[in-house]
Amino acid sequence: MTAPKQETMDVEPVAQPPANTPETNASSMDTTEDEKNFMASSGTVGSVTCSLHPLVIMNVSEHWTRTRAQQSEQHVIGALIGKQKGRNIEIMNSFELVSNEMGDDIIIDREYYNMKEDQFKQVFSDMDFIGWYRTGDGVFSQDIKIHKQICEINEAPILLKLNPQDKNIDHLPVSLYESVIDLIGGEATMLFVPLTYTLATEEAERIGVDHVARMSSTDAGESSLVAEHLTAQYSAIKMLHSRVKLVLEYMKAVQNGQLPKSHEVLREAFALCHRLPVMQGPRFRQDFYNQSNDVALMTYLGTLTKGCNDLNQFVNKFNILYDRQGASRRMRGMFF
Repeated sequence: MTAPKQETMDVEPVAQPPANTPETNASSMDTTEDEKNFMASSGTVGSVTCSLHPLVIMNVSEHWTRTRAQQSEQHVIGALIGKQKGRNIEIMNSFELVSNEMGDDIIIDREYYNMKEDQFKQVFSDMDFIGWYRTGDGVFSQDIKIHKQICEINEAPILLKLNPQDKNIDHLPVSLYESVIDLIGGEATMLFVPLTYTLATEEAERIGVDHVARMSSTDAGESSLVAEHLTAQYSAIKMLHSRVKLVLEYMKAVQNGQLPKSHEVLREAFALCHRLPVMQGPRFRQDFYNQSNDVALMTYLGTLTKGCNDLNQFVNKFNILYDRQGASRRMRGMFF
């Protein structure tokens, strides 16, 4: 069985202007200088090649959106997991990390990380801890402190920064960095080197990305079939609720003497109420059970068809393998 085909697209690291965030009270000029102090020289080239899956970007974006809606925090922190073969790193998934603020420092909760790592290992045993992510723009002194804590887990972690405030649609607001140790003023200093990366997608991820894209493009009037079906049901239930509420308010107003009696409206309301016991009758139950059995039968037929298809493919592969073994035995018989 062959692995799912992946599509890749080269993405160059983009130098993004620093955004005004609550993380620092300095001016934009001071922020630029602070960022330059933690970036390696322009001649330094990354030592690894990375491929990033869209699932990671969606997870980070969802984490930031949910946290922003619930609290006033602007930045979120999480872990990156994936596969590493030599100098090739594939970032495939992510999960959130719990952190505690102690003054200006952020301390990662190692017990929570160990628990989440054990849970992920049970499901994704072939994936390892690759690095960590944080939202925001640029690299600051606080990132250095967090990165040193992550280095206790992985000696060469990758840092992913997603800037949710970036309004430029010409590039992805995602940057990858690796850390290097360089001598500055006679002291060993940790610096970050920007990395180039490619976007690697599988079939399931492409379906998910397409669904999210259709759901987000409401201005163009596009949505998935599931969204259209749920929207139609919601509109119908909302309309039914408003009409039932209107009839109920009318009946209460007539009962309290606020509105005059209308025998025509009362007869229609009485006829509407008499239609409700129809759903409890034996005929309705019989029709409902027949329809439920038809739907279940169609589901079973689909399952049987899929099982027969899988069995047919297995038999074909078995016959091919058996024919190869038989041919090899016949060839040995010819020589001996």
